[in-house]
Order: sequence, then structure tokens, then C-alpha cells
Amino acid sequence: MELDQLVEKFKQKDEKAFEKLYNMYSDSMHGVIYNIVRDHDIAQEVMQDVFIKAWHKADSYSSKKGRFFTWILNIARNAAIDKTRSKAFKNSKQNLNSDFFVDIIEGNENLDDKTDAIGIKKFVGKLAEKCKAVIELLYFKGYTQSEASEALDMPIGTIKTRNRNCIQELRNMVLN
Repeated sequence: MELDQLVEKFKQKDEKAFEKLYNMYSDSMHGVIYNIVRDHDIAQEVMQDVFIKAWHKADSYSSKKGRFFTWILNIARNAAIDKTRSKAFKNSKQNLNSDFFVDIIEGNENLDDKTDAIGIKKFVGKLAEKCKAVIELLYFKGYTQSEASEALDMPIGTIKTRNRNCIQELRNMVLN
């Protein structure tokens, strides 16, 4: 059966025509959708929605305006873009809530020996005392900047500035 006949039968709601067109174009549609959403499961879901939408709007297709493939490709592309703009999609791509990680680190003290795998402690030891204190708390004991501010009794702005300056000193030491 030629494509034009297949499309006409599709427009007349012929299920066999739908199945043949699905088999012909599903891989291409999946590829286009996946390139936009970057998730195979979501791409599969969107692709099925595209074919259902095409089935319901088949009468809007006109061979005078373009090829069937182009028509369904545009539906797929627009559906994928709509999916990425949806609130549910954006929420699924956000970082996990920190509540999931509460029990992973029991306390700030136990990080000391686990965080020196790359040997950075020897470079930190060469820093000025004010830098050592900030780096130690922020990077080796897992303190937040606010917690370090309280522990060292310094304004948070000072903690941020020292952190930035001390990290720059460390970079210079490692690169030289």
C-alpha cells in the first residue's frame, strides 16, 4: 500500500493504517522526542501521546501543505517542547530534597579522614590559620557557611570572602 493510501485510511480511522504508520515512524519520532526531553521513558510516553493526538486530528492533515512525516514530526516536536515546559517535568529534574540525605552523614566530625583521598590536607596545612579554620569547617567537616559563621563567631560575609580567597590560594599552590 502506498503512503498516500495509508494516510487516507489513517484519516478515515483505519486501525491497520494506524498500526503501519506507527511502525514506520515510531523510531524516528522517539529519536526526535528523546533529543528534546533526554529521558527514554518520558520520550516513549510523549511519542504515544503524539500518535493519539495525530489519530484524533488526522482530518487536519493536508498533503498540499506538506508530507505526513513532517506533519507528525511537528506534532512530536511541539509535544516534547510542551513536556519540558510543564511543571511536572521541571519538578522531576530538580535536585532531591536534602531530607533524603539526613542519615548519610552522622555528624560533622566524621568527615576528616574520609575527605582527604586526593591529599588536599597537606596544602591546607600550608595556609594561614584564618584560612585553615574556614576551609576545615566548610570542606572537611561539612559545615554550611551559616554554621561556620556561628562556630567561628564571624559575619557570614567574612566567611564567604575568606572561603573564596582561601580557595584561590589553594588553587595557586596546587598549580605551582
